[in-house]
Amino acid sequence: MSSSTTNTYFDPKSEKTQILLGQLTNKFKMRYYYLKKLPSMFWWGGQVKYCTHLKSEVTLPYSWRTQNPYQSIYFAAQAGAGEFSTGILALIALNGRKDVSMLVVKQEAEFVKKANTLTTFTCEDGAAVIDTIQKALDTGEGHTITMTSIGRNDKGEEVSRIRITWSFKKKRKR
Repeated sequence: MSSSTTNTYFDPKSEKTQILLGQLTNKFKMRYYYLKKLPSMFWWGGQVKYCTHLKSEVTLPYSWRTQNPYQSIYFAAQAGAGEFSTGILALIALNGRKDVSMLVVKQEAEFVKKANTLTTFTCEDGAAVIDTIQKALDTGEGHTITMTSIGRNDKGEEVSRIRITWSFKKKRKR
């Protein structure tokens, strides 16, 4: 995080944050969450492998549910898992706040190798998203951040790079 930003709301060691991190890595609770909020992740069989406030890892299996006719993981499934790995970090940084809105405003993807094994999408932009949200809160204006998730196969080779631009804005009181 930049030293110019005073982080007045996010505490990675708070009990609330620790509970959220525990829930994100609980397979049963996440399957229920997917069913309610992200049915595509439920269908694809995606899982949160690891997460902290700084880094997240989401796995996506290569199976008949994620496969395209060309024997690789469908691009939309890769984009969805990549987006989710960035969104987790935003959810952690927001830590249940209701006074900030978030929205995907742009998505870009590069597919560099056939994804035909379990693929892990890793995003390490947690510190930057915390700063961006704090700027939105401090200024009352919308701020955007482009977060990158890199998909790697089971050999550690990069198969895709998903860039998601998020917009964060403090909600106006009505």
